Amino acid sequence: MKRIILTGGSGFLGHALAAHFQKAGYEIMVLTRAPKPGPGGIRQIVWDARTRGDWATELEGATAVINLVGRSVNCRYHERNRQQILESRVQSTQIIGEVISKCKVPPPVWLNASTATIYKHTYGPAWDETGEIGGTMEAKDEFSVEVATAWERALNQTQTRGTRKVALRASMVLGTDKNSVFPMLRRLARIGLGGKMAEGRQFVSWIHQADFCRAVDWLITHNEISGPVNVCAPNPVTNAEMMKLFRDVCRRPFGLPAARWMLEIGAIFLRTETELIIKSRRVIPRRLIESGFQYQYPFLREALENLQEKPRR
Repeated sequence: MKRIILTGGSGFLGHALAAHFQKAGYEIMVLTRAPKPGPGGIRQIVWDARTRGDWATELEGATAVINLVGRSVNCRYHERNRQQILESRVQSTQIIGEVISKCKVPPPVWLNASTATIYKHTYGPAWDETGEIGGTMEAKDEFSVEVATAWERALNQTQTRGTRKVALRASMVLGTDKNSVFPMLRRLARIGLGGKMAEGRQFVSWIHQADFCRAVDWLITHNEISGPVNVCAPNPVTNAEMMKLFRDVCRRPFGLPAARWMLEIGAIFLRTETELIIKSRRVIPRRLIESGFQYQYPFLREALENLQEKPRR
């Protein structure tokens, strides 16, 4: 039976991928710090994301390893959080690489999470996988790029003969799970706060949850693809356009805009960073498109309309 090893499986994307691959007939093994009852047929085993343990034998002969481990970036970037954000990504990547390198029957493919935040802040032409790395709006926002580059460096430095490696440079994933950004932005639109954020001209790269799962599945089965892959929809929009579409699907004709100073104050109370909203991420999935991948939701309006029809979770 085909078997997927999934780390970081307790989060929004982990749940989505586990459900997708289970439906496709895969056996799912989730590596987690705190196993707990989950959907039937999904096995869980303890690991600490830093050291080798009994979990290592599960990678022998697996169809694929998908590593999504990483402390959430939706927090204030003080010293302790910065250390946890960086170490959780680098250490989990390093130990997975170490274990794969010692497998007698190594998995043929390892997909490791990365982020579209790795690219330079831009209002100009969209970045494909050859886009310029780094360069943010302000010096204080360089941390996210440092994390992204360290994350991919840890992946690239591992020696995994016989295992293809893919860095998933994922954009904002839209789903109905409470930990997705979609419910939050929909709620703002419904209560009349769905206006543009800051200048509103910053670009937003996004992807529907279903297309994210399908893209990961596609990358597992297409042996010719390795290295960084932009996992996003082909049509990024500006923040102002995105919020208008949210208002449209929520049938709200007006939404109060949020000036940058308002976002700065709100970020303090919400314990997050304004960079998550203000940085312009204009990214396109050249490698997925050139490989023949077909999107179910290439445009944001149809993606939002589909998610709006789904029951709340």
